[in-house]
Amino acid sequence: MKKIQMKNSFLLLLTAAIWGVAFVAQSVGMEYVEPFTFNAVRSIIGGLVLIPCIWFLDRKKPRQEKTSQMRKQEWKMLLAGGVCCGVCLFAASNFQQFGIRYTTVGKAGFITACYIVIVPVIGIFLKKACGRLLWVSVAMAVVGLYFLCMTETLTIGKGDFLVFICALLFSLHILVIDYFSPRTDGVKMSCIQFFVCGILSGIAMLFTEEPHLADIFAAWIPILYAGIMSCGVAYTLQIVGQKGMNPTVASLILSLESCISVLAGWLILGQKLSVRELSGCLIMFGAIILAQLPGKQEKSSTDL
Repeated sequence: MKKIQMKNSFLLLLTAAIWGVAFVAQSVGMEYVEPFTFNAVRSIIGGLVLIPCIWFLDRKKPRQEKTSQMRKQEWKMLLAGGVCCGVCLFAASNFQQFGIRYTTVGKAGFITACYIVIVPVIGIFLKKACGRLLWVSVAMAVVGLYFLCMTETLTIGKGDFLVFICALLFSLHILVIDYFSPRTDGVKMSCIQFFVCGILSGIAMLFTEEPHLADIFAAWIPILYAGIMSCGVAYTLQIVGQKGMNPTVASLILSLESCISVLAGWLILGQKLSVRELSGCLIMFGAIILAQLPGKQEKSSTDL
């Protein structure tokens, strides 16, 4: 069991790393296209990338004799999971994208990552147990995020409110994955969620924006990275990695996206790190390590 948890923790860490580096791609892409357009194209690409993966994985699986009733139930669960995850992803990613227009990146990063607090709070009502050590980890992570992201006073404006809604929706996304991932095929569910998110974003794009192929082609590098790596690879790793994990621990590991985005800026773009930012990174890494220690927080809950 511990080996599986370590493996899943690594997959979630890899997810956070891909999302952290994707920050550069998303920022550059937004210079060419509008939010709904960007999310529509990247999501459809993410879904298309997974189709050959699903075909390959299905060929490797041993054939099992199943009744038509069993197949029907499996498809119902798969579609329900894919649609629910896709709707949550569509709402969260677009609220975030629009919120960034009206607030600073640092504040947006801090408020978005507050899902590390929202997830365990919601989990209380869903009978998802968290030990004292895990709550200490959450508190440490919030402090680390503040040092890492916040360089100005935390005032509440229009953009901050939109990003806070995004944090709530990402919390819901994590909990929905926690429910469906043990019950269905994670890769197939991820594929469906991207097509749902892409179609919904595309509909919103047609009604609110004026997309141009020339602009999309101009942003092909960031869009491809966001579509293939951030969507196709990272969100699928999230679904697979969350299987059997406490959702609060999963949210803590995923919140390292903020640390990794700062480190990526330092390594790739040559941006300097302040003592405050380095302190924030160290505190967050400490919180993640603390959350992995054995204790009462590992006591899993009943199913949702």
